[in-house]
Amino acid sequence: MYHSNRKVFITDQLYNLCAGFLYAAGICCFAKNAEFAPGGVSGIALICNHIWGMPIGLTSLAINLPLAAVCCRFLGRKFLMRTLISVLYCTFFQDVLFAQIPGYRGEPILAALFTGVLWGAGLALLYMRGSSSGGTDFLTLSIKSQRPHLSVGAVTGCIDVVIILLGWAVFGSVDAVLYGLITTVVTSTVIDKLLYGSNAGKLLIIITNHGQELAEHISNECERGSTILSAVGSYTGEKRQILLCACSRQEAYRIRMVAGKVEPQCLVMISDTSEVYGEGFLSIQGGDKI
Repeated sequence: MYHSNRKVFITDQLYNLCAGFLYAAGICCFAKNAEFAPGGVSGIALICNHIWGMPIGLTSLAINLPLAAVCCRFLGRKFLMRTLISVLYCTFFQDVLFAQIPGYRGEPILAALFTGVLWGAGLALLYMRGSSSGGTDFLTLSIKSQRPHLSVGAVTGCIDVVIILLGWAVFGSVDAVLYGLITTVVTSTVIDKLLYGSNAGKLLIIITNHGQELAEHISNECERGSTILSAVGSYTGEKRQILLCACSRQEAYRIRMVAGKVEPQCLVMISDTSEVYGEGFLSIQGGDKI
């Protein structure tokens, strides 16, 4: 148990280290000199830095601490402790490491894009370990716990839009709003791709008269298991079978060709799956392949 806990702690810190580096790089190397405010507490910190020259990391930390205190009873101590440790990593990189490195001063739209990519990568690493960057995450999850019917995306979006619009007033250009929105969209896209894209697969739904024979061919030629369901055609009233087969993207084509060889008249539907867990894929509990 001790070794297991130590391994989890070390893994958490490695993720925090990488996430803090990427998150801070997005803010200090790209967003800071581009004169726009992305969403979240970091957006507020950038605005304070622009107006008063306040350090970005310490400003974010100063905003996060009272938010953590207010939201503690809604979110639980474990999540809050993980998040505060992650925030400390981000603060260190923002105010110590990247404070010594000149930021990018090129095209603002490129700065917005790269901010989104780095933020998305950093946040995805934090989410993988049950942590977050704090700030609006505290507010969003607390509101969600009290109003479960509300969409997390809608709540987060509303908070971010308010902060992004503040950038319009502070930086004096509507472009600041557009760049902030670009960063938000890119961040969300990268998070989704990293959290779900690597585990994505295909689901083949095959309607056939030769379910068992087809399942055996798929098993022999593609080494994939299938599930057979009974069905009745609504128009013909004939009894059919439905074969469900989860597989990787690369295997979908091979399984479709096998189905065509066994029964050329079968109906094959292929859909995307964002994640696949279970035997032959990822462990439901640990995320490692089994």
